[in-house]
Amino acid sequence: MSTFIQLTVNGLANGAILALAALGFVLIFKATGVVNFAQGEFLLIGAYIVWAGVVTLGLHWVVAVLLGVAVAVVMGIVIERSVLRPMVGESAIAVIMVTIGLSAVLRSLVQGIWGTTLRRMPEIVPETSVSLLGAPFPVNRLWAIGIALVALGGFALFFRKSHYGVAMRAVADDQQAAMVMGISVRRIFAMSWALAAVSAVFGGTLVAIMIGVSIEVATFGLLVFAVVIVGGLDSIPGALLGGLIIGLTRQYVGGYIDPGLGEVIPYIVLVLVLLVKPYGLFGEVRIERV
Repeated sequence: MSTFIQLTVNGLANGAILALAALGFVLIFKATGVVNFAQGEFLLIGAYIVWAGVVTLGLHWVVAVLLGVAVAVVMGIVIERSVLRPMVGESAIAVIMVTIGLSAVLRSLVQGIWGTTLRRMPEIVPETSVSLLGAPFPVNRLWAIGIALVALGGFALFFRKSHYGVAMRAVADDQQAAMVMGISVRRIFAMSWALAAVSAVFGGTLVAIMIGVSIEVATFGLLVFAVVIVGGLDSIPGALLGGLIIGLTRQYVGGYIDPGLGEVIPYIVLVLVLLVKPYGLFGEVRIERV
């Protein structure tokens, strides 16, 4: 029973963080139709900026997170305007290759500035252990779940209640109609990249709290692709459900069967879901008539 509780808490923590990271991926795809293969590197940069703010600059962790958010907004806007906007009208393969190249550039930039040494994230949340029904686990897992849910809730309120959130939903549904209504589609494109980078700051920081600050944060980000494909590339609820499915499945299989299989099982789940639901669990079915 204690093993089950430990695996469940760890799976929920990982799943909540994956859902937060996947939210950024879905935002970009819904608004612009771009599959962003650099989302893992967004997590990596977010983690390093917060770490540098606390350790190098000596900032309080709240200020360091706000610094990370500011850097993420600027980075997202610059990338959209200088890298992706010139690709408008190009083939999907060309845009995908650009995001793959962007991923390599961002990773190399991080390695050039901070190197590859594993660094410990300062104690942003308590690192003590707690016991539930006789099962001990780090309390930072509970903090990760709580912070991720609060962040997801904040994004949900933004989309439903704010003017820009409604505009983003309108652009995602029908770009031509949104333009007729006076919505700046280009501004929404830039905002979607900025918000994706902001979500990655929170996700990357939470990952770093659990495993440290290193290139492995970006590797964790690779699971985002399994999450969004399982949930649906254009579905925000699907990102949440996909994160929980992948997070829990990975922990249960790794804990009860084999750790190596636990690393592979997310992609097995991905294939099985696609065999039944080619557009993901909540993905929008697209029918093209020719």
